[in-house]
Amino acid sequence: MNIIVAGVGKIGLTLARQLSAEENDITVIDSLRGALEDCIERYDVLGVYGNCSVKDTLVRAGVKDAELLIAVTGSDETNLLCCMTARFINKNIRTIARIRNPEFADQIYEMKDAFALSMTVNPEKMAADEIEHLIKFPGFLKLDSFAKGRAEIVELKIERDSKLCAVRLSNINTIIKCKVLVCAVLRDGRAVMPYGDFILTEGDRIFVTAPSENLALLLSSLGIITHKAKKVMLCGGGRISYYLTEMLHNKDGISATVIDNNTERCVQLANLLPYANIIRGDASSRSLLESENISEFDAMVALTGMDELNVVIALYGTNYEVPQVITKLGKMDNNSIHDILPIGSTVSPRELCCNMIVRVVRSMKYKTGAATSVHFIADGKAEAIEFQVTEETRHCGEPLKNIRLNKNILVCCITHRRSIEIPDGNSSFKPGDTVIISTNVENTVYKLNDIFDD
Repeated sequence: MNIIVAGVGKIGLTLARQLSAEENDITVIDSLRGALEDCIERYDVLGVYGNCSVKDTLVRAGVKDAELLIAVTGSDETNLLCCMTARFINKNIRTIARIRNPEFADQIYEMKDAFALSMTVNPEKMAADEIEHLIKFPGFLKLDSFAKGRAEIVELKIERDSKLCAVRLSNINTIIKCKVLVCAVLRDGRAVMPYGDFILTEGDRIFVTAPSENLALLLSSLGIITHKAKKVMLCGGGRISYYLTEMLHNKDGISATVIDNNTERCVQLANLLPYANIIRGDASSRSLLESENISEFDAMVALTGMDELNVVIALYGTNYEVPQVITKLGKMDNNSIHDILPIGSTVSPRELCCNMIVRVVRSMKYKTGAATSVHFIADGKAEAIEFQVTEETRHCGEPLKNIRLNKNILVCCITHRRSIEIPDGNSSFKPGDTVIISTNVENTVYKLNDIFDD
């Protein structure tokens, strides 16, 4: 596909890497020469220097022949004008804009056509959704939803005293009182698609597929005691904290305390969130955390704009034995920090946003049999992909034990209308079902038929 990415900040750079690796023709635009040259040197992309909302810049970038424009500059207004200008030049181009300001939410929805938008993404809102989901199930490091929320892939770490330590996967259902499937294991920085003879060891991070209603049973089977959160501390008063506080109050009835060191921002949040406790102060100050009785909170979320500061705050939370700690990582590429430091769950707005855009690009590129959902798991070394089974899908009605799959591919879950099945060798799929597969990134799967070795 011929794609233009406007803005090569954190998200634009990640998109350039992922989309160019999938053999798309990528042109990037930026008004900062240094950022533009860095992107061109690192990835197989073309670069155009200039203001992406200016007609001449877009024409030089090839907008007349482009199929998709992704506007992810740091300015919502620039992204909107960029999309409008691109559509004026090329009536057939699809546009995706990053819109972060909550004040624009209703307006964008009502005026989507006027702004020439095919789709909008809001990384901070996505991150807030993810964190709210994690707070509901504090025993998991991460959760990814599939099948319209009816199936999950959850991440757990195997500790020395875990009931799963030294257990062969073929015996896992004798410990866990519900049917699950381990679809990926991250060991020593390498993602493995395991079979029944695989033995779990201390330090492994495992990714488990289960129906959503079985998550609480999965935790209790492993002896992980959890209780409903009532008090949550949010360190940092940015957009994620705003969205998350609103969700926790409206959806879950959870009380939130927000700490930020900017007086003006605290006043703004106090007006926007009258039901929240807003504190002006340094969230990395030990004395402040102690004065707010940090150990009495059910969860702590580190949401400042600096990854390093978030890690320090998360370590404080762990040290004070806060039951659940969640850390936002915006720039750090290597999430193996999990294996070194006890910082709880990690959430990356950039990854969430890019994953959604990659799914859209794949669905445009492969209209028949394309993925309906794509999630990067195991620190980006594996993918969990959801497909719709159609009449064109091969091997419909055949037991999985009779189907040869390509190397490093597992069928993790099959949904039949409203029922969720964790598959075994006798399972099969038919048109209308959805199938979730896992694979490592060396084995990119674009269409469901790509998984078959025939």
